[in-house]
Amino acid sequence: MQVTIGKVLGLGGALLGATVAAAACENKAEQKPGAAQSGALGASQSLKQLMEARGLTEADVEAALKTYVPGGKHDEYMIFASGGHSGQVLVLGVPSMRLLKVIAVFAPEPWQGYGYGGESDKVLAGGDQNGKRIGWADVHHPNLSETKGDYDGKFLFVNDKANGRVAVIDLGDFNTKQIVANPLVGSDHGGAFVDPNTEYVIETSQYPVPLGRDYAPITEYKEKYRGVAMFWKFDREKGRIDPAQSFAVELPPYTQDLADAGKLVSDGWVFINSFNTEMAVGGTLEGKPPIESGASKNDMDYLHILDWRKAERLVKDGKATTIKGMRVLPMKVAADEGALALVGEPKSPHGCDVTPDGTGIVVGGKLDTHATVYEFSKIKSLIDQKKFEGKDEYGIPILAFKESIRGQVEIGLGPLHTVFDDKGFAYTSVFIESVVAKWSMKDLKVTEKLSVHYNIGHIMAAEGDTVSPDGKYVVAMNKMSMDRFTKVGPLFPQNFQLVDTTGEQMRILVDAPIGIGEPHYSQMIKIDKLAPHAAYKPGENPYTGKVDPHAVLSPKDARIVRNGTTVDVYMTVIRSHFVPDRIEVDEGDTVNLHMTSLESAEDQVHGFALNMYDVNVSLEPGKHENISFKADVPGVFPFFCTEFCSALHLEMAGYFLVKPKGG
Repeated sequence: MQVTIGKVLGLGGALLGATVAAAACENKAEQKPGAAQSGALGASQSLKQLMEARGLTEADVEAALKTYVPGGKHDEYMIFASGGHSGQVLVLGVPSMRLLKVIAVFAPEPWQGYGYGGESDKVLAGGDQNGKRIGWADVHHPNLSETKGDYDGKFLFVNDKANGRVAVIDLGDFNTKQIVANPLVGSDHGGAFVDPNTEYVIETSQYPVPLGRDYAPITEYKEKYRGVAMFWKFDREKGRIDPAQSFAVELPPYTQDLADAGKLVSDGWVFINSFNTEMAVGGTLEGKPPIESGASKNDMDYLHILDWRKAERLVKDGKATTIKGMRVLPMKVAADEGALALVGEPKSPHGCDVTPDGTGIVVGGKLDTHATVYEFSKIKSLIDQKKFEGKDEYGIPILAFKESIRGQVEIGLGPLHTVFDDKGFAYTSVFIESVVAKWSMKDLKVTEKLSVHYNIGHIMAAEGDTVSPDGKYVVAMNKMSMDRFTKVGPLFPQNFQLVDTTGEQMRILVDAPIGIGEPHYSQMIKIDKLAPHAAYKPGENPYTGKVDPHAVLSPKDARIVRNGTTVDVYMTVIRSHFVPDRIEVDEGDTVNLHMTSLESAEDQVHGFALNMYDVNVSLEPGKHENISFKADVPGVFPFFCTEFCSALHLEMAGYFLVKPKGG
């Protein structure tokens, strides 16, 4: 076998020969006499043997070289991917596809001390529904904050489909700062998307319920069940959603699916998919068709077209009602005032993606073979002229399908989502065929199909849903991975496949197993748009962004203060001790731990775990944490650092003593 790595690297043969020869000499000089010469890249013979031994082709080596990022060097892009049922967000580097972090969002996460006694408990409590703590989530759609339609790298928003919640993640420290619960919906799916300047975080419901989740019999589905588009007002300065300034638009009881916000010429509009315009409700025990078949009878469903700026004005003008404390614009008002319209879309649609220039909206129909491209200018003209082909049974005007579209692309079996590059091409995931279909937005023709492994659902591209896509990479997010990885039992990992789009043909570069949750939507941002902190300001509370009033900035200020049955402990944390390291209280006391890390060096992290009390927090450099709990179990309980921080890490410990009542 002839090994021509020069071809792999795109180098001339002479340059390759000189490089290999030089490397061989260097390798030989470094080896001790008699040492084996295999396993090093210094000699072409060694590389040839390595490739033969592992059954690698030149294409394999080329893919490895294109994705290899040595230690100490950084990736070009970062992926923020949904963690599905884990309730968290995954962070990966590109092209390495290495998992860099799991951001704790909707579910407790022990390593980061998220949900184990610190102030993150309050963040999680913001997502409580009906007075109940919900300990899991189905994370679907992370969306980065935008300025003028481009990612700005400041914030990330993500929804919980299962429980109708939205979270705000600050990318200064990659921590969740807020969770808001939507009191109107039973679940959400078309979220969390943003408008081009992140004025609003948009969340749309999925399975209709009576707004506010009050009881109504299923026999009153058409009359009392509804969908909703929620516009959460985002205060960029505070980095928080402001529920008081937010509003919703009532939608018909079609099952709303995905959504996207217009940009540039279509800025101010939102487009929302739906299926089950049949309004099927199942009833299999009564011999009725399941929802699956009942919701698949019609050849067309409805794309919802919403002028959110007009809806916003109507709400400000007092046209909204209030349900469970939220302002809701009735769909009749929205329809009558020209803020809400419908247009047909092919059967069982899923993807809903606005083109980079904002002129088109691409919809994939799961039970259709086309991607349909709607023309915004045509839609806007029809609405302005009030030229409708009729109304649905709720009085919402319907635009003529053929007069609203630019055209259709024959994609294949099961088209879903579409992303874009910088050369005028679109990339659509095709679930049933298990391919990525590349097609020209100019002539609406498929130019190439790439087989992936297997049943691709979501898809992402480098900045591929902004006004300025980068090209270079697409990632196929595949739901199945049989035969791709070492077996780990019947629950297989799902598979991210990095695709190179720079050549004449698309190429899969690497498989990246995702062994957590069921990943859904993802976004890929340039690393240079992110500016995360290396450490907190001394004494900073990460949930306020300010030095905490209880911060202890010197060991000499550490103290224990009793006020009746309340004990406040002001503690410093630094390699390799706590001050104080002995705390004694009485059974029944309320204990407030105010802990400040005095570390300032990067990556010098400590943990604080209190034995048997389910208390565990992470203390990054400079960070302040407040922990409150009741000392309701008498006894002696060690506390200790959980992060291997120094040679004396195991000695970084202390005792929490609870004196029994009457003892």
